[in-house]
Amino acid sequence: MAIPLLDLQAQYQSIREEIDAVVAEVFLSQQFIGGPKVEALERALAQYADVPRAVGVASGTDALLLLLKAAGAGPGTEVITTPFTFFATAGAIVNAGARPVFVDIEPKTYTIDTAQIEARITGRTRAILPVHLFGQCADMDPILDLAERHDLIVIEDAAQSIGARYKGRPACSMGHAGALSFFPSKNLGGAGDGGLVVTRDAALEAGVRLLRNHGASETYFHQIVGTNSRLDALQAAVLLVKLRHLDGWIEARRANAAYYDEKFAAMPEVVTPYVSPDCYHVYNQYVIRVPERERVRKRFAERGIGCAVYYPRSLHRQQCFQDLGYPEDAFPHSNAACDEVLALPVFPELTREQQDEVVRTVKDHLSSL
Repeated sequence: MAIPLLDLQAQYQSIREEIDAVVAEVFLSQQFIGGPKVEALERALAQYADVPRAVGVASGTDALLLLLKAAGAGPGTEVITTPFTFFATAGAIVNAGARPVFVDIEPKTYTIDTAQIEARITGRTRAILPVHLFGQCADMDPILDLAERHDLIVIEDAAQSIGARYKGRPACSMGHAGALSFFPSKNLGGAGDGGLVVTRDAALEAGVRLLRNHGASETYFHQIVGTNSRLDALQAAVLLVKLRHLDGWIEARRANAAYYDEKFAAMPEVVTPYVSPDCYHVYNQYVIRVPERERVRKRFAERGIGCAVYYPRSLHRQQCFQDLGYPEDAFPHSNAACDEVLALPVFPELTREQQDEVVRTVKDHLSSL
């Protein structure tokens, strides 16, 4: 039974008429850059995240980069984050001109270990950038407390976690600002790249709006050197349709995760996702830890079942970050996760029959050890 890791065709077919209608509307308007669709999406997602301000940009990476620049994270400054995340988190810090300072993860949640952050704060630290990984928020209260005591900016990387909550508070509503990604594989994915900054801070909003449009508040009059990072109207139109379905898709993902949890409970060798009692998990990925991961990946491939490793190499081990000077074994929990984690299909349209085949494949792998 062929089972994809993510079935975007199934999602599209379920809302095809709605999507096709808004795409046609955009083409009839010929308003492709900015305009009412982008403004409507900004308003809708600000409300969804329970913040007053939102700014559409060209990608989730740009959302991080422009936020960091607007927050003053530039040459001579440091930004604290995790080495167990997608490259864009640390890449944006470097491209803003700052230095990433890594802190190991908490091994159960895969999010930054808040107990280790304060020791890494220096006079050069400008911001803390926690990552809400796989669909679950980082432990935010200790981070917010540290930021207040040390006068630091908190930027939430919620690229994988739109709709997630921490103690009832939505992702991106707790720090000074947050970054969202609309890469097609996200729970709210577009028809290409796209991103959004959400914030309570008027100065950060103004800074990002300026930076995304070549540093110009009006055409041909440039206050600063910015870049071209505008969200396309076509993406905004598609995302406005999908936003209406997002909560239902999240609940389907959570139901699929609960079914996996139940089935894997009989397999003590499989470590299923830990959900903090403070968190509402939205399962952009359902990530297990399993013995001899590469053997089970091969078995999945033989049976036509999609799976993925997020992430195979900790950022401090990447060639481009060797000048940061971290030893290979500097972050043991991040390294262990890289060696052991495996993401299984959890998309909303996944059937119980498909899930049973995934579980059966893991069971067959364990029986062969």
